[in-house]
Amino acid sequence: MKRFARLLLLSLLLLPVLTITALADSGPKDQLIVRVENAPVEAYYLDLVTQDSGTSSLHPNLSEQELAVLDRDMLTALVTAVPKGSHACTAQGSTGAPMWGDLVGEREDAKGNPLHRFGYFGLPDTYQILMVTKSGETFLSEPCTRKVLQSSVTVDWAEKTVSIPPVWVGYVLQFLSTLLPTLLIEGVLLLLFGFAWKKNWKPFLLINLITQGGLALWLAINAMQHGANFWFYYFAFIPAEMMIAFVEAGLYRRCLTGGSKVRAFFYGLTANAASVLLGLWTVEPVWSFIVSIS
Repeated sequence: MKRFARLLLLSLLLLPVLTITALADSGPKDQLIVRVENAPVEAYYLDLVTQDSGTSSLHPNLSEQELAVLDRDMLTALVTAVPKGSHACTAQGSTGAPMWGDLVGEREDAKGNPLHRFGYFGLPDTYQILMVTKSGETFLSEPCTRKVLQSSVTVDWAEKTVSIPPVWVGYVLQFLSTLLPTLLIEGVLLLLFGFAWKKNWKPFLLINLITQGGLALWLAINAMQHGANFWFYYFAFIPAEMMIAFVEAGLYRRCLTGGSKVRAFFYGLTANAASVLLGLWTVEPVWSFIVSIS
């Protein structure tokens, strides 16, 4: 009875995470990683350019601290190179919602190519990539369109070309970035709840592949049909996570062995709540790491 009470208390403490994540501005966010191959040997800035929305108001995306360390001449050259009727999303601001971006490549992939990350709700669906070097050389790509919530593109500076991976690659990367943290977190909790790994690894993996695969597919369909925006996360992602919590709990109750059905059910609720909470912290770095080695 005491063990059941402890499990119940732990589950009730973690279960609210399923409903407060929206209030904490959680959930997967729009994100784009731009890889630069044959990068300029001199300093350069890279930004996304999109057409004006018809309003003159832009949401500033650079803080005073960031502006203070930027090269003003290069920043002016970047803004000057923006086509008429468009704006640079990081240097000038975004319309409708904020976003963030790396004018300077903050990371590198496994081959040493610079990576520029752009993300959050203001990330445009259709964009061009603009690069300006210290000596004044510029490159503006043809318009590109994001097909998935989190995606990547590669710029070859030497060839002045942009290559976009097939859509299925983006789906696979997103799926792995959510599945891997989930397996790690829920796997640890499986052992903490007293279920032997040797007896339960098959149903554990199968249930997660089904639920996470279904979630990835459902979110992808919704994002493609309705777009990915603030309300999308409130009314699509959060309810889906809550539904999955009880679906997994019910499946674990039937499939896990070596413990009571009550323990298995509360394990499902607790594990899903923990994976939502901790997974939201890890999904971005895991996704970025996968992109950097792909």
